Amino acid sequence: MSLETAVNLVAEQIKRQEYVEVVAHHDADGIAAGSILCHAMARAGIRFRLRVRREIKASEITKEHAYLLCDLGAGMEDLPQTTMVIDHHNPRFTGDFHANPRLFGIDGDREVPASAMAYFVARNMGDNRDLAGLAMLGVIGDGQTLSGKNLGIFNEGVGDGIINPSRGIRLAGRDTTERWLMAIHPYLEGISGDEGMVNAIMGQSAGKDAVRPDLLLSLSVLQVIQNAGAGCIEEIYGDTYALEREVIPDAHALAAVIDACGKSGHGEIGASLCMRYSRDAETAWDIARAHRMNVIAAIRAQAVAPATQDGVYEVHDATLISDIADALACQSSHVLPLAVVAPEGDRCHISVRCPPSNEADLGTMIRSIAETCGGSGGGHRLRAGATIPCNQLDTFRKCWRMAVAA
Repeated sequence: MSLETAVNLVAEQIKRQEYVEVVAHHDADGIAAGSILCHAMARAGIRFRLRVRREIKASEITKEHAYLLCDLGAGMEDLPQTTMVIDHHNPRFTGDFHANPRLFGIDGDREVPASAMAYFVARNMGDNRDLAGLAMLGVIGDGQTLSGKNLGIFNEGVGDGIINPSRGIRLAGRDTTERWLMAIHPYLEGISGDEGMVNAIMGQSAGKDAVRPDLLLSLSVLQVIQNAGAGCIEEIYGDTYALEREVIPDAHALAAVIDACGKSGHGEIGASLCMRYSRDAETAWDIARAHRMNVIAAIRAQAVAPATQDGVYEVHDATLISDIADALACQSSHVLPLAVVAPEGDRCHISVRCPPSNEADLGTMIRSIAETCGGSGGGHRLRAGATIPCNQLDTFRKCWRMAVAA
């Protein structure tokens, strides 16, 4: 079977349904993937409900409805075989309706996120070329490269006038000040969250009529260069994409806002932006700002001190751990994989990351450790996560130390 055949099988299965329960992962990639297929189903006259979740259990999937999992499900062996799965994580699900690039020798870490797979399925359901911009959100949100099939979607979107490429600042914000104030991708130590420093840099960058971008960039780099890795600093400026059909045209900003909405428990608002309801845009921006400022506060107050020798950081809010882990991995002081842990009831959620200089297979590593601790885990090679009982945290630390040392 080819990728194209698998995509068509899922598309045809969706088209056979009168009603579909859609469950999307709570990050930018998952929400974009779910929304792309909801657009396609709405246009095909298929009723649906979209829910945004951090995770789902096989026991929640009943025979009463058709289920479509987006950016979820690939790693679950106990799903009902009729479940439709659109994902790019390591596959363990063996059902017939599974569209996943890894099944066809494509590295799902670097090429083809769930949103791209969803776009391919949507294209097989009708003329849904205008959704190419939403497919870009997974590429950006999961830090993938614009190559291979991702590049094919991009080129198609540019040719159809859906995506307009340019160069510029890639930080998310409603204005220049907000872009620097709530920067977490990358986290700019000494600038992010510090209004006084942001205002000072803005003042020093002022030209005759407006802020000079070149001077602003230079001053910012000089401020953070001691602590931030070179690769992360390069994320401040580079290729940008205007999405001509979306309610927030800046692709990096839209990905950041949707991601923040999902992780902070407002996935329905993130999805509404993808469904092109502009009425929620300001609310979504406010949610994103609050979430990002909470991430920055947590880094400063709870995670900025050196971690124990095992590279495990403990924080208090499970909704923040993914972004904290991303931010810490960009700091030049990290050469080994790190983990960020937060409790939620009697369960502990964990996000693990490799710094840019490390290539450990975290998805495989964290799955094994989580299962040893009586939990579950998985994800990408360089970005992964797990959930374990909190009373197994000492066991997790021991296993993590051994795995990282190896």
